[in-house]
Amino acid sequence: MILIASASARVRRDWYEGLARLGPATAVDDLTSLIEVLALRIPRVLLVDADLAGPEEIAKLRTLSPATRIVILSGPLSDDAEFALFMSGARGCCRYDAKPELQERLVKAVERGELWLRRSITSRLLDELDSRMRSDAHAKQLVANRLSDLTRREREIAVLIGAGRANKQIARELQITERTVKSHLTEIFRKLGIADRLKLALRVTGHLQSERERTADRPPGALLQ
Repeated sequence: MILIASASARVRRDWYEGLARLGPATAVDDLTSLIEVLALRIPRVLLVDADLAGPEEIAKLRTLSPATRIVILSGPLSDDAEFALFMSGARGCCRYDAKPELQERLVKAVERGELWLRRSITSRLLDELDSRMRSDAHAKQLVANRLSDLTRREREIAVLIGAGRANKQIARELQITERTVKSHLTEIFRKLGIADRLKLALRVTGHLQSERERTADRPPGALLQ
């Protein structure tokens, strides 16, 4: 599902019609309705009006639905404004009046994991991400060390969070209640020193990738030693 959020009926109509060939879409006209939809469903792509959600709101929306790709619809934006939106979790920015063919290209690109941004901020974004990764190295190692403190169930839930699962999906997959999932998450956050669902997903995903790489580098029979 593609979700379109804008207070403008024209913007909702233009993008709804422009993306008709890409599958089912839903449109909402305010932030409250948007949050209600995200609590029930996981859109493939969320197209949200910059007038409804700034960087702080985008970060919260990412926490609510980590698997959803978020694109900002707006008028002209300064480099600083667009940069802030990307750093908060947006994966694309596009003008309200984009042609249908451009709308389709944008959605397909972000679904493939690509960023849709102006060249003027690309190098700045890469520099900032590189800086954050270096400064975050100690935190990643700390989380890796603490993963061993998790119980088997907590580790299962952490891995599913890393895979982008919502609480309801985790509850269904593990055959437990959603309340139990939330209780485990609280304990996971406490043990790992993390207060953010998105950070947990990033830490777990990074740790598992490192483990796979180390395993791949071991000589034959190393796992038996």
